[in-house]
Amino acid sequence: MAKLYANENFDFAVVEILRDLHHDILTTLEAGNANQSIPDEDVLSFAHAHRRIVVTFNYQDFKQLHRTFPNHSGIIICTEDKDIGALALRIHHALENAEGNLENQLVRINRPNTGSAKSDS
Repeated sequence: MAKLYANENFDFAVVEILRDLHHDILTTLEAGNANQSIPDEDVLSFAHAHRRIVVTFNYQDFKQLHRTFPNHSGIIICTEDKDIGALALRIHHALENAEGNLENQLVRINRPNTGSAKSDS
């Protein structure tokens, strides 16, 4: 399955479900990058150096980073959802559809009432 890097603001309960779905997901805490106010650009660079797709709730900043730095291993931006199981499944299905490869792509995962998963190349 996909190799992911969960940004510091990402819900750990969703991380655990994605792991149960056999995704290789590294958190900022596990990488030793937590609580350091690391700039988003460096988060994206770290993920790319480790061939991991960033998964985050930080919609605006990573959308802009995708435009500014179009060469990366992939970015998944999500709207927050209290139904963490449903959110994890939407991410999982987007990864399945992309066969785990989101190189240079931005994928938005929205709650059902705000739209559906969408890819921006």
